[in-house]
Amino acid sequence: MVDRNLMESLQISDDDVDMQLTEALGEDFSLEALGEMIEEKITHEPGKILVGHVVGIAGDDVVVEVGLKSEGLVPLTEFGDDKDKIEPGMEVEVFLEAVESDGGLVVLSKRKADRIRGWEWIVSNKAEGDIVTGTATRKIKGGLLVDIGVPAFLPASQVDIRRPSDIGEFLGKEMQAKILKIDEERHNIVVSRRKLIEEQRAEARENLLEQLEVGQIRKGVVKNIADFGVFVDMGGLDGLLHITDMSWGRINHPSEMVKNEQDIEVMILSIDNEKGKVALGLKQKTASPWEDIEGRYPVGTKIKGAVVSLMAYGAFVKIEDGLEGLVHISEMSWTRRINHPSEMVTVGEDIEVVILDIDMGKEEISLGMKQAETNPWTLVKEKYPPWTVITGRVRNMTNFGAFVEIEEGIDGMLHISDLSWTKKIGHPSELLKKGQEVKCVVLAVDEEKMRVSLGLKQLTEDPWLRSIPDNYLPGQIVQGHVTKITNFGVFVELEEDLEGLLHISELADHKVDSPQEIVKIGDELEVKILRVDSEDRKIGLSLKRAQWAAEDAPEGSTPDTPVKRRKGGLAGDGGMLGEMGDQYIQNIRERDGEAAPAEEAKAEEAVAEEAPAEEAVVEEAATEEAPAEEAAVEEAPADDAEKEDA
Repeated sequence: MVDRNLMESLQISDDDVDMQLTEALGEDFSLEALGEMIEEKITHEPGKILVGHVVGIAGDDVVVEVGLKSEGLVPLTEFGDDKDKIEPGMEVEVFLEAVESDGGLVVLSKRKADRIRGWEWIVSNKAEGDIVTGTATRKIKGGLLVDIGVPAFLPASQVDIRRPSDIGEFLGKEMQAKILKIDEERHNIVVSRRKLIEEQRAEARENLLEQLEVGQIRKGVVKNIADFGVFVDMGGLDGLLHITDMSWGRINHPSEMVKNEQDIEVMILSIDNEKGKVALGLKQKTASPWEDIEGRYPVGTKIKGAVVSLMAYGAFVKIEDGLEGLVHISEMSWTRRINHPSEMVTVGEDIEVVILDIDMGKEEISLGMKQAETNPWTLVKEKYPPWTVITGRVRNMTNFGAFVEIEEGIDGMLHISDLSWTKKIGHPSELLKKGQEVKCVVLAVDEEKMRVSLGLKQLTEDPWLRSIPDNYLPGQIVQGHVTKITNFGVFVELEEDLEGLLHISELADHKVDSPQEIVKIGDELEVKILRVDSEDRKIGLSLKRAQWAAEDAPEGSTPDTPVKRRKGGLAGDGGMLGEMGDQYIQNIRERDGEAAPAEEAKAEEAVAEEAPAEEAVVEEAATEEAPAEEAAVEEAPADDAEKEDA
């Protein structure tokens, strides 16, 4: 229609318009006809939605008549699921893209018409925060396109509660989502399925928490598997099924028992209403193998089990499903020295073990392998009674002694104090070498502590009992050479491995500040014996008193002949057992029973393997403290008396 307001403002009447149009266009044209022509022209401009009628189907296209000079074609695919319902004469809305194409046809689009109508409906009926339903049609950068009547963007982070590894699995699926944003200018809509699920779950969580009770059995769906456990959806609330609550037995990873989207039944173990957390259990649905375990496996029971794991400190053995025990490395062998359990067992191997202990509080079982065999130490005491002579190999040496292998797996301790009767030894290597075969005598056997005490010097008689006291008498002049000089005196070797102490006060008549003023190492001296102490194993000597004796001797008399150093030594070599040693051992065995216990007590004290105790024994045996030696000098006869005796 012609705008009446415009005509009135120009003071043009209908008659004027009719008359002019009639003159220009002919008598058939009128103002009303022109208005209809103009309105039709405007309506059929490209970019408009037209209502057309289906004429028919031509190949893959639908022929639609929209009131123009020619029909238009609409691709059959744009009808979607309705393509089978197309009939001639059916009314359809289409979008006019072009009045005439290169082929002379009208270009139409049903899809665009539907999209415009859908957008108009969304804007009119939906707002941000409303719920819409659509189908994921296409995967694009950053997310999915969801058809909710118009394409809406669903970001990948908003697809689910936990971002899926592949959002393509949602293509073709119908879903509900919440509108996050509507941009009318750009015709963009952003939706979120995650937000909708979170809100639904929050509501369901509150309802579910009110229903849950500890001990209930509930159904759920596995939603996520981690190294430490499984998250189970129980209908709006995720509970954690920890790996330790999945099986009474050993599992390395939760995926060994369940998979994603699997339906499972679990037990409610605990509920934290404040944090909305629920702990679940799977193994708790069955009885614990620890029930009545002490009745089924009393301590001392011998059983068979499979090695399931090796650690540096031992091996874990499966007794039954859900029940494992530890064989500590110290419980694997009576005699072998084991550095790692793999030296004895392998994973999967079936072995015999004995129940040693059951700790119900910690749910721990201690097992023993060696206890399933005869303890060889029960036979050691019978095979090697005290004073048995054995030959063994030096396996190792320490500061306090040497370990001698008597037989495979059985070592004896040869303490440093039992190496020599007379020689002061600082380290076993002064007499022994690693790998050397050595003959020893058994001093004591401690079956409980699994120790054998050995002696080397005991192969010969103790010279301090008879030989030394008989051959070295107080007042006697003897000959020796200087072996060591200290600040308190000089040590003089009288024979091999036998020394006496020449105190600094016994070097000269005058006061001596340093022994080096009088003697030096290697000097041959004639000294007088002041004291022989068999108990402390010490000999006190005097140089000045020997000189007095020589000076006070009557003119023409012959002084005492000095005792010459013996080649062999009174104490023997301590390493070979000759006929005299055999007889010595035999004599000890034939004693009335008084000596042997004393020897055993001494041996036990000597072979204690604690380092501090061993060092104390060595220190005591080798002590050179001046006060003790000074006491020896003080007990010597007075100077005047000595001179008279001389």
